[in-house]
Amino acid sequence: MEVDSKVGAYLQTQQREAPAELTHFFTEFEDLYERKIWHQLTKLVETFINIPEAAPFRIGIYNEFVRDWQKYMNKVKLVLFALAAARQFDNISAAAEFMEKIAKDVDQPESQEAHALALLESAHFRLLLNDLDSTRDTLEKCQRMVESFATVDPVIYASFYRVCADYYKAKAAFGQYYKNALLLLACIDIQELSHVDRVQRAYDLSIAALLSDTIYNFGDLLSHPIIDALKGTEHEWMVALLLAFNAGDIGKFESLTGSLHAQPLLVQQEAFLQQKIRLMALIESMFKRQGTGARTIPFSVVSAETKMPVGEIEHLVMKALSLGLIRGGIDQVGQQITVQWVQPRYLGKDQIKNLVDRLMQWEGRVNETAQQMSQTTPELFA
Repeated sequence: MEVDSKVGAYLQTQQREAPAELTHFFTEFEDLYERKIWHQLTKLVETFINIPEAAPFRIGIYNEFVRDWQKYMNKVKLVLFALAAARQFDNISAAAEFMEKIAKDVDQPESQEAHALALLESAHFRLLLNDLDSTRDTLEKCQRMVESFATVDPVIYASFYRVCADYYKAKAAFGQYYKNALLLLACIDIQELSHVDRVQRAYDLSIAALLSDTIYNFGDLLSHPIIDALKGTEHEWMVALLLAFNAGDIGKFESLTGSLHAQPLLVQQEAFLQQKIRLMALIESMFKRQGTGARTIPFSVVSAETKMPVGEIEHLVMKALSLGLIRGGIDQVGQQITVQWVQPRYLGKDQIKNLVDRLMQWEGRVNETAQQMSQTTPELFA
């Protein structure tokens, strides 16, 4: 096959002008294009556009080369190549319009996955322009599309959850952000993210976990490798704060108040955080007593452990009951709480040690009961 004159001229120009470490790509592009080896050519272009040094060439490679043979390639890959080019645009509005055009181009029955991906990425650019209504409408449309697909490429899920997470971040919907950001991380290899992106995502997840009024279990985040990105950074204190909340450690929380004041969003919600840490202290108090036989706890004990006046304990327990953090009842006359169940939770090392101690106590009580039974009713053990 003779190379198209425009394509050939572009590739040969780049072979002469591109940096030495990239020139071989353009030579191989020309060879594979001439031999019509489309699959290998697609893979090579994918490798090329993911090289940071190739960023200045992404727009040209798409417009001058990829578009010439786009009908032969996987349409999801085509959208990804177009997206790489769009991210180099100086104008965000132009990038959004570019991706919307790509979405129309691939809107065919056999390429609906690619169509959904292009719509999602155009919505992301719209979100950067603060067009929340348009972003929401596109997300709703794409959700229906994705749910109708028999199989879905992970890159589609990743794009969907990323745009959803960023949308909910813009809306300050902390619980929804947390859910979608974690789903995003389940779809990608976090090592492929830059260090800056990993730190930002871990920081945003930490803020969302703390400020959401529906998240009282931090296990998904504390056990995820993304949290390690904060270690050794200026935000490392956030890990300690999460661990303090997870353990219901009011003293540790108060010791971190100075760092907390470095984040305006946390300062604005300080009253909420004070209530949340006391709810976590209540859960921890109930959890420690599970299996010990102490299912009824006086208000005075809860007051000491949550550092709240006795007169406010009933309201605190009612809040925990309404959130489904515990199950039980309140004896207003006797000023005590009966707990039947506590929400399962992520355990730190100290909490695991506490659990081991409780298991050993339980084992001791079982052995003691068995010995008593063998002495009083020996015929059962004959």
